[in-house]
Amino acid sequence: MELLSAAQVSEVFERFKARNPEPKPELNYNSPYTLLVAVVLSAQTTDRRVNEVMQELFALADTPEKMSLLPQETIARIIRPIGLTSAKSRNVLALSKKLCSDFNGKVPATREELMSLPGVGRKTANVVLNVVFSQPTMPVDTHLLRICPKIGLAEGNTPETVEKSLLERIPQEYMMHAHHWLILHGRYVCTAKKPDCQNCLINDICKFNTSGDSK
Repeated sequence: MELLSAAQVSEVFERFKARNPEPKPELNYNSPYTLLVAVVLSAQTTDRRVNEVMQELFALADTPEKMSLLPQETIARIIRPIGLTSAKSRNVLALSKKLCSDFNGKVPATREELMSLPGVGRKTANVVLNVVFSQPTMPVDTHLLRICPKIGLAEGNTPETVEKSLLERIPQEYMMHAHHWLILHGRYVCTAKKPDCQNCLINDICKFNTSGDSK
């Protein structure tokens, strides 16, 4: 797929910015720790489903100290509706204990330290670094991996290569919010089953536009 020019990339993000100047995560959280747990639990499910189970889980334990005291079976029972119950409950308990033992109960502020926690991969670490610590990172989830190459914003077919390409091509002034805009675009407009090209904000720029329309 042909890549957009630098001017076109800037125009894409200018339009996203004009439409939604301060995009926010759709996961509910009230602390760095609850965001970290929510992102870990969001793998292969929707933010809406995670928010539903988080309300009950965080009512019991909203700090690593409290979570460390819960039996894994209790965590598993609460998060069962979101799937991957055994692995996710094990990771939430283990990362909580590691935060207590190695980080004084605080969520660390570096990618290396975050990725030392059970269940925390590069995408999760990047989300926390961006949302909590205001670092201009680029978390690549399934939405970004799918839409960015076909729009022409990035090249690559793995999260790492798409992340690298986006970091190289997106102007710094948009980096703080770029992944939020792209996730929302992939979630609600450029969907996997039926992209709404006709009503897309960037349909005259996108390399994949199938509507035949332009602005």
